[in-house]
Amino acid sequence: MDLQEKVKRVQEFRLIDDVFFEVFAEDIPACQEIIRTILEDPELIVHDVIVQSSRRNLYGRSVRLDALCSLGDGTKCNIEVQRSDRDDHLKRARFNASSITVRESGPGERFEDILELYIIYISEFDFLKGGLTTYHIDKVIRENGEVVDDGLHEIFVNTAVDDGSSIAGLMSCFTRKEVTNREFPAVTRRFQELKSEGGAGAVCEIMERYLKEAEKNGEKAGEKAERIKAIQNMIDLEIPKEKILKKYSPEEYQEAEALLMATV
Repeated sequence: MDLQEKVKRVQEFRLIDDVFFEVFAEDIPACQEIIRTILEDPELIVHDVIVQSSRRNLYGRSVRLDALCSLGDGTKCNIEVQRSDRDDHLKRARFNASSITVRESGPGERFEDILELYIIYISEFDFLKGGLTTYHIDKVIRENGEVVDDGLHEIFVNTAVDDGSSIAGLMSCFTRKEVTNREFPAVTRRFQELKSEGGAGAVCEIMERYLKEAEKNGEKAGEKAERIKAIQNMIDLEIPKEKILKKYSPEEYQEAEALLMATV
């Protein structure tokens, strides 16, 4: 794939797409702008970001962490983008939060010193079906309605509902193939960088890695169900059909596509 082909391919990506977001999130100012907006804290500082492809990713393949951010006060904040609606999103967020907590806790650490953690879960659909852009999930004492703070903060945000808020304005940036938004200059800058000739190579490199992993998983399993799952993953990643058909049969592709459509 030459440079022009890479640039053309990258033009189809949006911020909600895993491949594009993974590279996008390496930019600390852009992540900071996203978190400041969603947490409604204009003074919040992001010191560090670990993305899925980073060599410092210590979590293995059992958990998907798109962008784990370290904030100025020691708080951790994980941002995950999700296009697929074939999962239990609440349990997925719970699992990720548990994995981060265990990994970030030292031997013998007192429970009172366990990290403060924010989970920001951005989806392309309103799976909670409340007609809201943003949902803050709290633990509440059933008997008196009092909120209990255990250090875990879950915020579910979606691109499907526009309530006119700044968060909804930010979400509109996640679903467009072109972004120019004065309210979010850092997001706009990073987005346009990756759409240019200079950034397209990095995005395509991640895309190729995803493709190879999906193919490898299908080969290793060797079973039909796993091959179908591998194809579904590639379709989710918007891998061109012709590339998928070089490795899998048209019948397998049709079955995977039909199963995806049935879950929409």
